[in-house]
Amino acid sequence: MTTEFHGIIGYTITPFSQDGEQLDLPALGQSIDRLIEDGVHAIAPLGSTGEGAYLSDSEWQQVAQYSLERINKRVPSIVSVSDLTTAGAVRRARFAQQHGADAVMVLPAAYWKLSEAEILQHYRTIGAAIDLPVMLYNNPATSGTDMPVELILRIVREVENVTMVKESTGDIQRMHKLQLLGEGQVPFYNGCNPLALEAFVAGAKGWCTAAPNLIPELNLRLYDAVLAGELEQAKALFYRQLPLLDFILKGGLPATIKAGLGMTGLPVGEPRRPVFGLDEAGQAKLQALLDGLRQQR
Repeated sequence: MTTEFHGIIGYTITPFSQDGEQLDLPALGQSIDRLIEDGVHAIAPLGSTGEGAYLSDSEWQQVAQYSLERINKRVPSIVSVSDLTTAGAVRRARFAQQHGADAVMVLPAAYWKLSEAEILQHYRTIGAAIDLPVMLYNNPATSGTDMPVELILRIVREVENVTMVKESTGDIQRMHKLQLLGEGQVPFYNGCNPLALEAFVAGAKGWCTAAPNLIPELNLRLYDAVLAGELEQAKALFYRQLPLLDFILKGGLPATIKAGLGMTGLPVGEPRRPVFGLDEAGQAKLQALLDGLRQQR
């Protein structure tokens, strides 16, 4: 449990055939290679961008195994193992560990609203089933569950291998509270693109983002500027990329990132239904944003 995660942690997409029925693993491999060659510090397969919730168990295992083999320890990996049931998440976490993941990410996905005791037990059970570090993931927009900072810190204290937190509520005060109440001892990571600059200033160790699929250089330069203490440079870099960060978040990450990859020469299909691909107006807007950023280089 010695892997340290920092910097730009790139989400991968899950490519499909044009009808959305078949996995396109070679395209996944190309997308992983691109992220690594472009300099991301870690890769996170099968999260929201990777449409993990829309895959069958067999597909999930294929994507997890293929991703980990393709990454091949070139950078650290953190596999999202979230599932509606604790047993399902345990199966996925064990599978990820068996195939070489460096850590797993756990969102308390819920149909029924979970009590704090149920959330705590969920993490306890998963933590006890594996020897990997666990990143606790708080994203009420996709899970339906919003964990207060006090509960998050209780889980970190009581579950030994829950060692880091990904905060995606879009509320910068959550990060300040994590830093203060955690006394600076709990590594946290930003999962909300438009908060990238503020999150780093608040003490985030990294930024979990799909944006490096499209603009890796800007993402990495922002992180480097923050590390170097060059706040004015960091602000300038952040504001350059903010319109695109806003667009891909509001347009839906699977739809916007997949469309953008197609525009950069890597067709990866559309999202799986019920999610639609990016419409014609959205594609025109995305193309204009990407063209504008290229012209500013």
